[in-house]
Amino acid sequence: FPSHSLQAKMSRPLQARRLEGIDKNIWVEFAKLAATYSKVNLGQGFPDFPAPDFLTEAMTRALGGGNHMMHQYTRPFGHLPLVKVLAQFFEKLLGRDVDPMTNVMVTVGAYEALFCCFQAFVEEGDEVIVIEPFFDCYEAMVKMAGGTPVFVPLRPNPPKDGKLMSSADWQLDPVELASKFSKRTKAIVLNSPNNPLGKVFSRGELELIAELCVKHDVLCISDEVYEWLVYDGKQHIRMASLQGMWDRTVTIGSAGKTFSATGCKVGWVVGPDRLLQHLRTVHQNSVYVCATITQEAVAQGFQRELTLYGKPESYFVQLPKELQQKRDQLVQSLDAVGMKPIIPEGTYFLVADISQFKSDVPDDPNSDEPYDYRFAKWMVKNKGLAAIPLSNFYSEAHKKNCSNFIRFCFAKEEATLKAASDILQKWKQEKTS
Repeated sequence: FPSHSLQAKMSRPLQARRLEGIDKNIWVEFAKLAATYSKVNLGQGFPDFPAPDFLTEAMTRALGGGNHMMHQYTRPFGHLPLVKVLAQFFEKLLGRDVDPMTNVMVTVGAYEALFCCFQAFVEEGDEVIVIEPFFDCYEAMVKMAGGTPVFVPLRPNPPKDGKLMSSADWQLDPVELASKFSKRTKAIVLNSPNNPLGKVFSRGELELIAELCVKHDVLCISDEVYEWLVYDGKQHIRMASLQGMWDRTVTIGSAGKTFSATGCKVGWVVGPDRLLQHLRTVHQNSVYVCATITQEAVAQGFQRELTLYGKPESYFVQLPKELQQKRDQLVQSLDAVGMKPIIPEGTYFLVADISQFKSDVPDDPNSDEPYDYRFAKWMVKNKGLAAIPLSNFYSEAHKKNCSNFIRFCFAKEEATLKAASDILQKWKQEKTS
């Protein structure tokens, strides 16, 4: 062979234009920091306690139960036992008929469900309204599809009685929200309960969004992965259940969040066939089919919960009670040292104000990083406690306006939360000594 053919390097640009500006990922960076420095990881959102026994037992049965078809491809758009029980469940939740074959699609976690939505519905020139703070993949996926994200913030309204803030105190401005809708608006992304804030949108707030969607003929991508994790007697209201919204809403769910097993990577989309047919096109030309064994196990888990629906022994009843206690434990630990928590109504996250700890990490006017980003990196390296900066959940234009907060995950073992409390108490003592 000619020597030049062996040594030649490609000089043409390789990166597709749709990847520009979305190559960095905070989760990769902070996972590495946590693995290297942390004694306690309250950063990334996964439980460190076991999944329920009935789910792991179902997985074991599916893996070694003698049915060799569990090791082969299943139906591309969802294992039949799973889509059937999901349809039964959502008929109860939405109060309408749900066809398992046309109104339900199973995905590789909620992440793939989101990807399918943006790829199926969004194209060049489309705008997608995103409520801040937001799970960071929304912005990246909208841009990758060729669309333009349009941001509208939840604005804090602190209580005047000196009490701790609640996630309910962060609200949309109705006039500001309405101003974001235009002829170019294709969809709005709703995340309730909201990650990172833990806000559970009220019926009034959802009806406002629904009214605007109907008025402007806009789709709603409703990310409801924390639907069962709601506290203090609050109620999770499903957007698709509101008048006029079934026909324009895709509802996304997650077995990882529902059954405290984020590694199983089973998600789903529920909605009208006229919308899901386009998601199926994306799914069949990308992932094609999800793991049969995990779908079978999740199907058995849902079958159990359908039998126990609304009963005290239901996992969907027990889990939020347990997590509310863990939430309250972390709230108390943070409040005791002056890192003021915003009490979440749902999810397994809470946001805390770090203003009283800013003296530990001097501001750097020459840094391009938001303050909370530098604070969180300093905290994990110097105190061994991992958390995530809230600015990661905001658009670039608004990152520095919210840089006095960090996000913690409280879906952890008692020992983990106790270790975090010990770190905070020692830190407070060092500050006052």
